[in-house]
Amino acid sequence: MRVKIEPRLDVPRWMPFASIFGALVVALLLGAILLAYGGLDPVTAYWQMLRVGFLEPYSFSDTMVKATPLILAGLGVAVAFKMRLWNIGAEGQLFLGAWATAGVALFWLPPTTPKPIMLAVMTLAGFVAGAVWGAIPGVLKAKLGVNEIISSLMLTYVAIQYNNYFVYGPWAAGGFGLTAPFPKTAWFPRLTDYGNAIPALRGLTAHMGIVYGIIAAVVLYVIFKYSKWGYELKVIGDNPNAARYAGMNLSRNIILTMVISGGLAGLAGMSELAGAVHRLQENFSPGYGFTAIIVAWLGRLNPLGIIIVGYLFGGLLVAGDVIQPAGIPLMIQGIILFCVISADTFTRYRIRIVRAAPVTATAAEV
Repeated sequence: MRVKIEPRLDVPRWMPFASIFGALVVALLLGAILLAYGGLDPVTAYWQMLRVGFLEPYSFSDTMVKATPLILAGLGVAVAFKMRLWNIGAEGQLFLGAWATAGVALFWLPPTTPKPIMLAVMTLAGFVAGAVWGAIPGVLKAKLGVNEIISSLMLTYVAIQYNNYFVYGPWAAGGFGLTAPFPKTAWFPRLTDYGNAIPALRGLTAHMGIVYGIIAAVVLYVIFKYSKWGYELKVIGDNPNAARYAGMNLSRNIILTMVISGGLAGLAGMSELAGAVHRLQENFSPGYGFTAIIVAWLGRLNPLGIIIVGYLFGGLLVAGDVIQPAGIPLMIQGIILFCVISADTFTRYRIRIVRAAPVTATAAEV
């Protein structure tokens, strides 16, 4: 008797959703065990995370601030994952987008630039910088066959150190690892800015960056579902040889996909600086680009699903600011990712026990 893992020929429509639900339940149970082992009450810890992230008066606004870069970066990696390109470097592309954003806001346009023009140029710069950083592993993959997992991940650390050079060097404000604050013309409008007209909005820090995320999600949904390019992404991801036989240009699609993937991650960095941080600084991202991988997988690479999952993980990050020890939300994120990947494996494959055929005596032995 032996165990054999084989692809499922027919995956029931309910199975992907059931597998995600089951993965989340298992992840929470495993997290509860680790919390209890660490001397914490799992019920109390989970309740505090739920309350702070979703149930308090300002929870929605604070969670949306954290969810915005997760949604944009999650959409970016989802574009690549659709074509079975494993862009693990969204964090680096996010940092490059933030760097270009800071350059526009502080040095490349005067502070008196009208806000619409300033934000438009910052948006373009953030997207282009992220796209360039995403194009590098794309070109290496398309032209030289270099594994994009390695190249995109290694470029992340290059981008982080590149950012650190500027915030500790030529752009530093007092040598503290950060730049001077952006001029107000480089700030995204926030809900609290309209508090005088609508008192209920006072203190709400949610900003216009979430509009970018929603627009990007709707556009990608339409592209994936109805466009020729969306169809090519699916075909190339499912069977590159069949796509090549059908006349699809694999190299061009690989590069284009990584460019768009990196550009969306760059927008995540732009939105974080323009909407929340208002300056470039060391470690301004708590790992949005890496968490975006979990967001994209839990959203089943569906742009609309990524909005929902991004909001839920935004609440988890908000809870992480007040829950002690501070590593609990990151630990739960890691457990969720492990469980989701495992569940996805069992969705695509099944385990079959093969029993050995009975040995029969040959004529010679008789």
